[in-house]
Amino acid sequence: MPNSTKNITAMANAIRALAMDAVQQANSGHPGAPMGMADMAVALWGRHLRHNPAQPQWADRDRFVLSNGHASMLIYSLLHLTGYDLSIDDLKAFRQMHSKTPGHPEVGITPGVETTTGPLGQGITNAVGMALAEKLLATEFNREGHSIVNHYTYAFLGDGCLMEGISHEACALAGAWKLNKLIALYDDNGISIDGQVTPWFIDNTPQRFAAYGWNVIADVDGHDVDAIDGAIEKAKLSTDKPTLIVCKTAIGHGSPNRANTAKAHGEPLGPDEIKLTRENLGWTHGAFEIPAEVYEDWNAKADGELLVNDWNQRFDAYAKAFPEQAAEFTRRMAGELPANFAEIAVQAVAAAHDKAETVASRKASQIALEFFTAGLPEMLGGSADLTGSNLTNTKSTPAFRVDDEGKVVTTDGKPGRHINYGVREFGMAAIMNGVALHGGYIPYAGTFLTFSDYSRNAIRMAALMKTRVVHVFTHDSIGLGEDGPTHQSVEHAASLRLIPGLDVWRPADTTETAVAWSMALANKHRPSALLLSRQNLPYAPKADADVITQGAYVLAEPAEVGLKKKPVAVIIATGSEVQLALHAQQQLAELKIPVRVVSMPSTTVFDRQPMDYKKAVLPNKLPRIAIEAGVTDFWWKYGCDAVIGIDSYGESAPAGVLFKHFGFTTENVVATVRKVLSKKK
Repeated sequence: MPNSTKNITAMANAIRALAMDAVQQANSGHPGAPMGMADMAVALWGRHLRHNPAQPQWADRDRFVLSNGHASMLIYSLLHLTGYDLSIDDLKAFRQMHSKTPGHPEVGITPGVETTTGPLGQGITNAVGMALAEKLLATEFNREGHSIVNHYTYAFLGDGCLMEGISHEACALAGAWKLNKLIALYDDNGISIDGQVTPWFIDNTPQRFAAYGWNVIADVDGHDVDAIDGAIEKAKLSTDKPTLIVCKTAIGHGSPNRANTAKAHGEPLGPDEIKLTRENLGWTHGAFEIPAEVYEDWNAKADGELLVNDWNQRFDAYAKAFPEQAAEFTRRMAGELPANFAEIAVQAVAAAHDKAETVASRKASQIALEFFTAGLPEMLGGSADLTGSNLTNTKSTPAFRVDDEGKVVTTDGKPGRHINYGVREFGMAAIMNGVALHGGYIPYAGTFLTFSDYSRNAIRMAALMKTRVVHVFTHDSIGLGEDGPTHQSVEHAASLRLIPGLDVWRPADTTETAVAWSMALANKHRPSALLLSRQNLPYAPKADADVITQGAYVLAEPAEVGLKKKPVAVIIATGSEVQLALHAQQQLAELKIPVRVVSMPSTTVFDRQPMDYKKAVLPNKLPRIAIEAGVTDFWWKYGCDAVIGIDSYGESAPAGVLFKHFGFTTENVVATVRKVLSKKK
């Protein structure tokens, strides 16, 4: 409801002034969008947003996502003004080294920032993930008379977000899932960096979102706080649809010469225009000067404390009535694994080790998942329309569904935990990021490895944000076979390994796959990618499964094949090629050539090991030959003398034919080792 005691004009102009000043001081940034969205921010943050600056991680806070992340000075201004640990000096350090106000908002850097935004379209997609998590948690934990999960997810987004294809993927899903507690406010200013968007963006956005199954409130004056406030109130009444509020705004609002132009978008206004803007707005204060009464109008600490205290009282009552559920909710929101996780992991690994099955590693993944999903109710799976191929579903994860009224369908009182994302790899990956950031779930989902190209930027964002998500990438090489080069991964394993902070696993058998899953789940601050085969992989006997956690280990010494000699070379292999290395070792032994076989399921994990361990696995004096059904360039970093790989695209043919055609044969490995050794003499 409107609060007549607050000077809403001054509240909005404070944002505009701070945005102008910070961008000018940095001589870099985007002043126009914060200036245009300032009144939207007053309506939402001043009248609706439930949050507590003193407790930015309060579990039942509303989530706010600034999808158009270039407008970062909007959220920095809001966080500062409302009382978060973000000082005026932090704002003065905008875009400077190691500041709390980087060029685009970064989660973990700035208190109150819920997600890292900048790549357009991903913020609104993260918001869909957050709203999904809220809906699922509410279904799982709320009880009659006890509503401990009950909050909204709000997002600001602009033209650029709507142009990106990922916004279509995510918003279509939000409509299908009836995420009624997702409210997006569209900053409809018609301007991008290149100017008026009408030559290249003519979408009827309200109709587009109505077609997705959204509630649309169109033609709202984005500079009328009361009108925006009323639209948000109306949006909150929706019980079965997310809401888009279309706010008509002027980019750079208040600037006499740059408002409604691209010149307000991505560069400082300049001292002269800032002076004119201050005069036009009636803002008489100097740079970075905010009057005490404006701070007072914005301050959210007292209201935030009341909100948290009320929730704490309600949660205490919930805990008395449902102690187990309360403890479980607290654990999951803290991102802690169950107390018996180590036991579950040991069971999964031991079962794989004991059974020694010959199965595709995608099937090995599903076998491991049966253990983990049964013991970890926070695991939320899915697939981009390839469930039967990715094998991400288990007995413990029925399909997620909502009924016609928008309520989550439950089985034994629990929501489904396997999501059909449809053919939306990018949307799926970014939604998983949002789910992970919200808390309460560990998301994982699958597609073919080749299609990681579609989701790559969201994978990169997961690594940047240090979110625990697990990507299940099956059909990991030319072993895919008859689908041909469009579907066969060649460069993908290597390229994923180049993403800092992403653990990549390409396991060779059931035990390595189970270990990969245990490591991925245990990594609270690191995403993982599991690269899995379509074709069956024989079990590789091993004395110790613990060493797999080091990323690479000695799988077989010459003694394993009856040759009591020290190795003269090392064959390094991953995934399906480990068996090829073992067969070559056997044949080389028959030629009295002793070699060591090293399985390297995770180069990224191995690279973090102590130097002594790395030297023990790969002794300096022994020549190294690497085998992987992918590009060769990556492997030279390990000082290899030869690499057996594929530096072309594949072909359409049965897998066995392809491996032979491209030289992935025992004979070629043996010949390559012998050639390397001959050159060393």
